Amino acid sequence: MKRILIIDCGSSKIPLIEEIIFEYADYETMPFFEVTQEIADSFDGIIISGAPLLITEEDMEPYLAQASWIKTTNKPVLGICFGHQLIGLCYEAFGARMKDCRSMNEIEQFVDCPLLYRLPDVFDMQEDHCESISIPQEFELVANSDECVNEVMQHETRKIYGVQFHPESSGNYGHIVLENFVELC
Repeated sequence: MKRILIIDCGSSKIPLIEEIIFEYADYETMPFFEVTQEIADSFDGIIISGAPLLITEEDMEPYLAQASWIKTTNKPVLGICFGHQLIGLCYEAFGARMKDCRSMNEIEQFVDCPLLYRLPDVFDMQEDHCESISIPQEFELVANSDECVNEVMQHETRKIYGVQFHPESSGNYGHIVLENFVELC
């Protein structure tokens, strides 16, 4: 059975992630600032949750230092909302404020991505953010929306993915995204 590390960055949606991952893998949830390279590398895959903070208002240096393992691990990584933004910042993306987006939103996929396998080219996902990131170095833009340019990204050569939306609270399609991630591990 695959082992997935869920990194808790303070999201209230952690129980929803756990509930879905439990169907496909064993998992352990750990607070963000306790995760080291050695711990991350002991799992088959890593999910980084959302967080109740703004990357444009927070000093991100402690977060980037703590997450430096993202650039060296050979394990699959999925960032959700804040996790997506954190991955981007590790690869020199920049963050920006945008209007609040806190409802179901139509996402359009225009590049093949194993994370979105079995989803239609246009699908709805739950949003809960007021910031976005640019496309980071070494990443390819996979999907966008009218609200946000970078909804889904994937690393060009490694199994590192980011989604700005919240698959854990998006119903069936979101469930498929998390199942696909476990399959990639």
